[in-house]
Amino acid sequence: MSSKTVRIGSASGFWGDTASAAPALVKGGDIGYLVFDYLAEVTMSILAAQKAKDPNAGYATDFVHITMKALLPELKAKGIKVVANAGGVNPIACRDALAKVAEELGVPLKIGVVLGDDLSARAAEFRERGITEMFSGAAFPQRTASINAYLGALPIARALDAGADVVITGRCVDSAVTLGVLVHEFGWLPGEHDKLAQGTLAGHLVECGAQSNGGLFTDWESVPDWDIIGFPIVEAESDGSFVITKIAGSGGLVTPATVAEQMLYEIGDPRAYHVPDVACDFTDVRYEQVGKDRVRVTGARGRPPTDTYKVSCTFMDGFRNMAFLTIAGEQAAAKARRTGEALFKRMERMLGEQGLPPFSEKRIEVIGAEDMYGAHARPTSREVVLKMAIKTPSKATAELFAREFAAAGTSMSPGTTGLVGGRPTPTPVIRLFSFLIPKAEVPITLQVGAEATPVAVPVDGGFDEATIGPARRYAETPAIEGFSTVPLMRLAHGRSGDKGDKANIGVIARKPEYLPLLNQWLTPERVAAHFAHNKPSRVERFDLPGTHSMNFLLHDVLGGGGMASLRTDNLAKCYCQVLLAMEVPVPDDISL
Repeated sequence: MSSKTVRIGSASGFWGDTASAAPALVKGGDIGYLVFDYLAEVTMSILAAQKAKDPNAGYATDFVHITMKALLPELKAKGIKVVANAGGVNPIACRDALAKVAEELGVPLKIGVVLGDDLSARAAEFRERGITEMFSGAAFPQRTASINAYLGALPIARALDAGADVVITGRCVDSAVTLGVLVHEFGWLPGEHDKLAQGTLAGHLVECGAQSNGGLFTDWESVPDWDIIGFPIVEAESDGSFVITKIAGSGGLVTPATVAEQMLYEIGDPRAYHVPDVACDFTDVRYEQVGKDRVRVTGARGRPPTDTYKVSCTFMDGFRNMAFLTIAGEQAAAKARRTGEALFKRMERMLGEQGLPPFSEKRIEVIGAEDMYGAHARPTSREVVLKMAIKTPSKATAELFAREFAAAGTSMSPGTTGLVGGRPTPTPVIRLFSFLIPKAEVPITLQVGAEATPVAVPVDGGFDEATIGPARRYAETPAIEGFSTVPLMRLAHGRSGDKGDKANIGVIARKPEYLPLLNQWLTPERVAAHFAHNKPSRVERFDLPGTHSMNFLLHDVLGGGGMASLRTDNLAKCYCQVLLAMEVPVPDDISL
């Protein structure tokens, strides 16, 4: 077995992450690779709109003109290679811009570009084939903004094999920028599923920037120095095991708890976490603290992947508008709700009088009144923010909403003050349409310099859903007797995120001895009841014995999710906080 250790620094979790991470990793991280993840579904639609206006746009410009422009000489001097999905919907333009910057700096640079994910030209074909949305069964949209397949790690590895100093991709799975490095360095083969699963887990743990290093951690008060939080570094071995760490002296915290929270972020069934290269099983993953801010990770298992790519299609579906108004004083929440209801009543009457289309959806939320908590809210604030949001097929309807919202400032509740952000502007509603396509139908090309070559990837799949059986569940535990109640946060920590229109909530026992309590109490039915105000159509629970944890998947709770949602928490970022407020019965003799 090779004794080589590969160190990979992750400098970005999304387009807009701090520009301070990459310089810190390059200067003090002792890394061989620097990876960036920029792309979310809505980002793809924004980039597609930019490209439609300018054929040289459509990529993450910050990557080229801020980060790489500042770091290229040092990256080259230290031999650090870079992998980034900064290409968005225009990887060639991204490459050309980077090549120009390198030339201006006098830095010789070999750039590899992975092409093939952009399927926008095939929209009519997909429509004619009757392709439907993989979750809702909806028909293929008539007009699309972007259509991109989530490619895997192998093309990235091949670009590095070809000697690329920088690899630029379009859409790929977030973890692929890390897994591609490991496949290149260790020569892992497509059939080495356990190693590929471990490499995928490494990529998943660092794909969201500082989230594995104390960012968003439940016990936030224990995390030092948010202003200089250290971004994650993977130290990987050829057997697939790895350590998550950070730069010594940087802020943040790396513990089994911080890393376990990130593992559960935005996953569904932990036994079938699908990426193009492998189907991962995370149920028996183990975390071990092996030093200060050093956590060793083992135990991921892999199965053959599927024979399909997931494709993300975005399309415009009318307009939306949101407006915010601050209201203070006694009964602030009640005043805010009455204001919102009166405004909607007036607006809808005026729409009818003017012959304009009605709102297709509307929503009132009172920020500060704990609307996210539903029946469990404990509102006490004397200052709140009224949020009103609408969707409509008509831009004129959205503009009437913007004009009439401001009138509340002089004609309704006392204590009403300025519009937050000024008069709102209508924006397009961007919806996500996901479907599967056979890998054999998606040719991939690697372009390094002037040479373009096809990339051969396995297309035959092999994953069999029947082999994983029913969801894994802990053994039944006795009913609790003689108890008081404590908030779930005393017993567990966790994290939540979105999966389209679904929310996932990962819950991790703080001590192994708490697990029987959680197992007995946290049923899918109780979780559904706790979120009754969001009306989940179904709640699933999956257990992960390796980390004394469980993952809940709440279906149809985000109002469409992402940019299609009118909700304040359209990405389920707060769902875990809401669940951790649940009162849980505990025996009187339990040690807390």
